[in-house]
Amino acid sequence: MVKLQVALDLLDLKKAVEIARQVEEFVEFIEAGTPLIKKVGMESVRELKESFQSKVIVADMKTMDTGYLEVEMAATAGADVVSVLAAAPNSTIISAVDAKKDYGVEIMADLIGVKDKIERLRFLERIGVDYVLVHTGIDEQKKGLSPFSDVREVSEKTNLKVAVAGGINDKNVKNLKGLGIDVVIVGGFITKSENPTVAAKKMRDALTWLK
Repeated sequence: MVKLQVALDLLDLKKAVEIARQVEEFVEFIEAGTPLIKKVGMESVRELKESFQSKVIVADMKTMDTGYLEVEMAATAGADVVSVLAAAPNSTIISAVDAKKDYGVEIMADLIGVKDKIERLRFLERIGVDYVLVHTGIDEQKKGLSPFSDVREVSEKTNLKVAVAGGINDKNVKNLKGLGIDVVIVGGFITKSENPTVAAKKMRDALTWLK
């Protein structure tokens, strides 16, 4: 089954927890988004883990340096999955994987900003990351870009678990059908909805047709 991850890219921890409660029935992964982590710190990860112990808690650290330290910070706060940037130096990603082994978490390598994604995949597979994320950021989305043009090639060229993010909603998610995606990450479609519960249910219903 394709997992649904809600990205809580908010600045208010209380609101983030409230939205997570509204959608927890329909999601498997709950993400402490980068803005939330930058505003609140590891308390956001800790609060989400304490509030949703049966869910996979993702800390979207987007680590670019001090790989071991940042994974350690997130893991000890309760994260199950920690993101690093695939564009980071090799040494940073390797040290993040070292922390993964010591703390029992999984590493998600975010391909945002990586030009030669297939070449980078080979390195990520070799060192032992768990997920590769095909991600079109908000600034790129404003230019009309989406992750759908890259995710097919990535999914066909890797044995890693594949996650995808970037402006995904219940209508355009059909573009992922048959690609073997493992995790679909949805932010604004759920968190900015007047009724996050309804939006999350729409996404869950749409995902049943992907595989």
